Amino acid sequence: MKDLLIVTKLVMVEKKDILYSILFGFLAAITAVALFAASGYMISKAALVPPINTLTIMIAVVKLLGIARAASRYAERYFSHRATFTILSNLRVSFYEKLEPLAPGIFQKFRSGDLLSRIVGDVESLQNFFLRVFYPPIVLVIVFLSTIFFVTFYSVTVALVLLVGLLLTSFVVPAVFAVSQRTIDHHVRDGRGELSTEVTEFLYGYRDLKIYQKLDGKEQQLTNTSDAYIKEQEREGVHAVLGQSVNTIVSLVISWFVLALGAYLVVEGQLDGLFLAMLVMISLTVFENATPMAVLPSHLEDSRRAATRLFSVVSEGSPEEVQQREMVKLHSEKALSIQMDDVSFAFPGEARTTLKNINLSLPVGSKTTIVGPSGSGKSTLLQLLLKMNTANQGGISIDGTSVNRIPQESIWEEANVVLQENHFFFGTIRDNLLIANDGLTDEEMEGMLAKVKLNSFSLSDPVFEKGENLSGGEKQRLAIARAMLKGAHLWLLDEPTSSIDVLTERSIYNHLFHQAKEDTVVLVSHRLTGLEKMDQIIVMEQGTIIESGSFDELMEKKGYFYEMKQIEKSVLM
Repeated sequence: MKDLLIVTKLVMVEKKDILYSILFGFLAAITAVALFAASGYMISKAALVPPINTLTIMIAVVKLLGIARAASRYAERYFSHRATFTILSNLRVSFYEKLEPLAPGIFQKFRSGDLLSRIVGDVESLQNFFLRVFYPPIVLVIVFLSTIFFVTFYSVTVALVLLVGLLLTSFVVPAVFAVSQRTIDHHVRDGRGELSTEVTEFLYGYRDLKIYQKLDGKEQQLTNTSDAYIKEQEREGVHAVLGQSVNTIVSLVISWFVLALGAYLVVEGQLDGLFLAMLVMISLTVFENATPMAVLPSHLEDSRRAATRLFSVVSEGSPEEVQQREMVKLHSEKALSIQMDDVSFAFPGEARTTLKNINLSLPVGSKTTIVGPSGSGKSTLLQLLLKMNTANQGGISIDGTSVNRIPQESIWEEANVVLQENHFFFGTIRDNLLIANDGLTDEEMEGMLAKVKLNSFSLSDPVFEKGENLSGGEKQRLAIARAMLKGAHLWLLDEPTSSIDVLTERSIYNHLFHQAKEDTVVLVSHRLTGLEKMDQIIVMEQGTIIESGSFDELMEKKGYFYEMKQIEKSVLM
């Protein structure tokens, strides 16, 4: 329920609209009760043939109550829906503020389809929290208590019957159905997340499924998932209708009991028969407000589970928020040093340790290459430096400050980063380069395109979503151009030229290292050529550093690096 408390705090921000919703909700309900009470009294009074002016006044009162009810109901809907839309806006902003710092590593913990289901579906589900859970019970209790208080002036016994009806329809029946509702809602929400995940994966992998002729099987799996989700939705709908039906039956039984009891009291002379129709009409009308309480458990459980699923995504962001006062920003005017002391890391849910007891020292302005076979932990090491993941043990410091005290945004701001997979936005070459710096001129961008051998492109050339119209090498060169245009003093490069030919790679590196002459550079690479000028070479295997030193030192050792170099030479010759 703690996640619902977060939602409740966001709801309470809109105090003015909440008060208006409760006020007009009460007025709409109480005028409806008054309208039917006056109608019942008028019917009984008319049977006694009163003066015409009495009936005229009563008819006018009934009409005024009808107008007041309609106006109050409109005002209630207006303010409650305005509050709901504002609350959803506040919820989305709050969620995205917490999600944004976690975004680089979020897909390691959540599949994209499931994440989309939570961000869209669960947020939408929470719109019912205010409209169906938060303020309607408040209105219901106030209306019932006001009605019961009014009825006591005519019959305390009937008032007690209405009180029992209130307890049954507002608390007992909903509580009974709430027990089974939890299981149903759990299956519905999980089914929606699974369906969203399967659809997303189907669209992403459509081409490969087509190539390997597995499309029919995946389509059948998707259909089965969809059918299962639909069945759970049907169960939820049937359960909700059943709850409403039982509540309606109970309320009608109470009304019949009021009629029978009222008739008995009239016969016994304890109630004026003139008010019997009025009391019956009151009982029929006041329970209209209680009938929706049958679906309150459904909406409450739906909101609770939606809030839990939603905020479980960002629950790990809270410690950093608590430490925000102690955060230290990096300085942007100089190169930075990096220190890793006995660092180990394993991905969540994995027994295998990806990095084991890593000790690394990168001085200011140093040029370091990290090499090793695929899966040795090179890219994961960079992710720890970028604070995309947090080390399980050991310490990492940048410029003498622990990364735990450095905001992730500050690290990214001070780094020129090229990852193995770089995102390109739908737009133009210019749009994707301006991400590095809004103040770039066309001349600067065109000059950089020439340095990375993309001078055949113009700045106005289109870039499709995820750069689908670019080759692998063109994507890497565009990513390098973007990093070089940023001009920060820490370079973190993960296989930046793996899809680029050797001649173009050499030209790009010449420009890059010339620009980064005074900067700190960390380069992850499979290729062993051109490493002679690096200050330090780190050799990794199975998550550990097995060798380190300059190119000449490692070649003299004739260890693992030497063997890899000899194999590379034999392959290339």
